[in-house]
Amino acid sequence: MTDSILEVRDIHTFIGQFHILEGVSVSVPVGSITVLLGRNGAGKTTTLRSIMGLTPPARGQILFDGKNIAGKHPHAIAQLGIGYVPEHRAIFRELTVHENLRIAERKRGDLARKADFIFELFPDLKRLIDLPGGNLSGGQQQMLAVARALVPDNRLLLIDEPSEGLAPVIIEQLMAAISRLAESSSVLLVEQNFRVASRLAQQYVIIEEGQSPAAGKIDALVQDAALVQRYLGVA
Repeated sequence: MTDSILEVRDIHTFIGQFHILEGVSVSVPVGSITVLLGRNGAGKTTTLRSIMGLTPPARGQILFDGKNIAGKHPHAIAQLGIGYVPEHRAIFRELTVHENLRIAERKRGDLARKADFIFELFPDLKRLIDLPGGNLSGGQQQMLAVARALVPDNRLLLIDEPSEGLAPVIIEQLMAAISRLAESSSVLLVEQNFRVASRLAQQYVIIEEGQSPAAGKIDALVQDAALVQRYLGVA
């Protein structure tokens, strides 16, 4: 084991003829929350999708627990213990909350083992267990999307834009839940809301035009107004 559960080293990813990632590197320490920051279209989501093998990199390395997983199929990557929460609350709207959770099992009994923890984090889901996912509010759907990734034993969670479009009170609930997750998993987060990101994460990586020009401790970034303005456009 190294101190980092994930090391992304100089990956280059193409979507069709477009060179989206042009040398991105990311390190995720064990038991921490690392956030990918950057403007819309910078390549943050593509970085997560490259790690999961959904848009596999053409070159570079992706080391999970010291082993290169670049080029593996998404299902094989998931089996290693990596959970993925995509943007836009990708749940099964016709299935009930319970069915959404059951279908996320990697092996029989996963949900039974994790139910207490999941419902402690997201009590709304227990109350709405028999309701179709499409009947949930936007915030409840996001809770369900995160909860699905908690059903199997995942040591790394990739979470894409969890606060997007949500009311402040729901964002606070999600922030508290994600903070708890770092007690048992490592988290790589994409988050557009700099206030949320700076409160949640310990480390950051800035993605800009398909590259990763800056990384470090989030506390140092908060104090560097010039860097924040340059790459994030936040005063």
